[in-house]
Amino acid sequence: MKTDPITRQGGARRRSILLAGAGVALAGLGAPAVHAQAGTKLTLSYPTRSGASWPLWIAKQAGLYEKHGLDVTLEFGVHPAGVAMLVSGQAQMINYGLEQILTASARDPSMVMMGSSLNKGNFALIGQKGIDKVTDLKGKRIGVGRLGDPLYTFTLDMIQKYGMGARDVVWVPTGNDASARAKMLEGGQIDASLMVAPAYFRLEAAGFSVIDLLVNHPDIFVSTAYVFKKSWVQGNADAARRLLMAQTEAIARFYQDKAFAMQAYRSFDPQPEAAVDRLYDIYRSKDVLDRVPLLQKAAVTSAITRLADDVPAVKALDVTQVIDMGPVRKLIADGYFRSIFGAGVAAEEQAKLAASF
Repeated sequence: MKTDPITRQGGARRRSILLAGAGVALAGLGAPAVHAQAGTKLTLSYPTRSGASWPLWIAKQAGLYEKHGLDVTLEFGVHPAGVAMLVSGQAQMINYGLEQILTASARDPSMVMMGSSLNKGNFALIGQKGIDKVTDLKGKRIGVGRLGDPLYTFTLDMIQKYGMGARDVVWVPTGNDASARAKMLEGGQIDASLMVAPAYFRLEAAGFSVIDLLVNHPDIFVSTAYVFKKSWVQGNADAARRLLMAQTEAIARFYQDKAFAMQAYRSFDPQPEAAVDRLYDIYRSKDVLDRVPLLQKAAVTSAITRLADDVPAVKALDVTQVIDMGPVRKLIADGYFRSIFGAGVAAEEQAKLAASF
């Protein structure tokens, strides 16, 4: 398993959420604070080198974990490595797709979701030349990991927007490797597939069609969650809260400092600068990263609906036992997000509160 590089920086320790009001916001976005003692050692795991992991990378590169008294190691591991690390105690938090966590929780309810920084998927439906709109896919071969997996359900949700159903296309299982789907597109074995950015930029440059973007459909939720083990949170509630704060301040840094956000991304996923520049512009223009990390009920309902046939146990799962938005709600009540993003974030707070657990 690959361990990503660790960047350590120093500065003056801050414990109070609202200490000096706007000063906290500036400290969160600028140089990290020095600590007289070593921070709490934590390992965080992420399953994909993509924009979904961006807040973790920025928090690491900007020293925001250190600012909040945390000595964090980031580890990359494809699913189910992160879940195994969390359950075994090797990791204290994972940033994971909602469908994967609900599936795992249906079998092992020892985990708890305590935040969500992303609810939009940066996938593009890529097709062969001459396939310019979704309805052109009728009768065509669409590549998915396997029938019933999230890629399948995201694609089905998209084509249903255009009056098509599962029987209107031919589903071709390609396995979980995105590069395999790209090779099958290039080899003509499939006619279209969902591909994540920045990988799909290369296919577009090679002449393949960008048929539609998932971010154009905000009601198709592609959500991630910050996941902890319940037993760890019981003894480390303050550390969990500080992790939420560090990653929130990383999202603020993302929106305010494009150059730094790009540098942080390329430190963990060395894509061409032009590709990351384009990826940033998509994320920024669509507000892909959520400023207030409350997991939405609609996102959970959508995920359970997608999983119901493939993982029937999720229908009986009491999601209130594996979701705890209390810490985020407390930060809202304390004025934390307004101290970081300004008064304008209040509308997002209210909308999220109304739609969340």
